[in-house]
This record gives sequence, C-alpha cells and structure tokens, in this order.
Amino acid sequence: MNILYEDSQILVCYKESGLPVQTARLGEKDLESILKNYLREQTGKPPFLGVVHRLDQPVEGVLVFARTPQAAAGLSRQAADGGMKKVYHAVVRLPGEAAGEGTLTDYLLKDGKSNTSRIVPAQTKGAKRAELDYRILKVREWESERGDRIALAQIRLHTGRHHQIRVQMAGAGMPLLGDRKYGGIKEGEGRFPLALCAVSLDFIHPKTGKKMHVTCQPQGEYFHLF
Repeated sequence: MNILYEDSQILVCYKESGLPVQTARLGEKDLESILKNYLREQTGKPPFLGVVHRLDQPVEGVLVFARTPQAAAGLSRQAADGGMKKVYHAVVRLPGEAAGEGTLTDYLLKDGKSNTSRIVPAQTKGAKRAELDYRILKVREWESERGDRIALAQIRLHTGRHHQIRVQMAGAGMPLLGDRKYGGIKEGEGRFPLALCAVSLDFIHPKTGKKMHVTCQPQGEYFHLF
C-alpha cells in the first residue's frame, strides 16, 4: 500500500496492478479492505471509506477515497460530471503508419458474459460513444528481428466506457502490451502485467476547494523499458 496524500476528508493512494478495488470473493484481498484496516489502526475506530471511482483490476495507478459522507458526495459529483481528470500512460505496439497524436472516436458495446467490449457501428443497439486523445511520448525497437516497435503513450479520456482505452487503442492498431483480452500478447509473451497506469489525478478538494494534483510512477515491468 502506498499512500500519496491523506487528511481528515480524503485519502489518495497508488493501486498496484492485479489488486481489485473491491471484491465479493471470499478470502481475496482488495484495496478497500486494506485501507479500512489501515484507518482502523490509525484511529482505533471502525472507519468510513467511500469508494467514488475505480480502476480495473489489471490497471495500476492513482485513486482517491472519501473519509466522510460529505467528501464522498462531493467527489462522486466530480466523478460523474467530468470534473475529476485522469491521465494514463500505456505501453503499446506501434504500427508503422501510426500518428504521433490523435483523437479516437468509436462506439463500444459491452458483452457482460465475456466481460469484454468491442467496437461496433454507431447505430448498434446498446452501443455507447467513446472518445479519447492519445500522444506518443517515446518510441523504441522491440524484438527488432521482426521489426516491431513499441511506444509509451499518454492518454486522456473524454468518456468513461468499459475497457475503453484497451479496446480503442487495439482498434487503432496499437494494442497495449500485456493485454490478454485485446491482442496485446504474442506467442511467448505474457509474463508481465497489463501496461496501463493512471499516472495523475486532478480534482477539487471536497472540503477546502483546493485544486489537487496527485501523481505516481508506473511500476509495471513494461514501463521499465522507457
């Protein structure tokens, strides 16, 4: 557990890849339980901890939790109306024709049975519009005998859809390394976690009104290549 900021109203921490924010599985640890145990040790009382947003289990990065119901209400409003801003870094395969930056706009349809989403025509029943901006920060050769390149990409979401970054980047020919669901693994790979990290989080402190900007350093092995 890595606490990045805390006060009487909020707690901001780094979530490691593979750790769920919440779980219903008996005996499986999750970040919510870890933080509640931490706060109980600090105060000696059963703590309030409000989950106001999440990261998927394979994704690492910054998360903010509320320590009071009032803070939870304020942060939840920001999460719902777009006032909470996240920046992601991802390591992706880079096709030769890829632009240095761009905007991806697609329509995604979620399949609850397989826990996946896919790009579909706009008129598809149940499809939701998804939009993100990406910018390539660094490029390097990868398995050069096959001529592959990989890149460190910065991604900003304009919408929050199921597996949005993974689906849209794969649809643009830039799958994330370590992604078992959306084509980011080739034969002989897969030893490292998904290369996706929420590296920064911006929001307004629900009590003081101060602008908060909290960052973390990606820990996944693919990020070490950069």
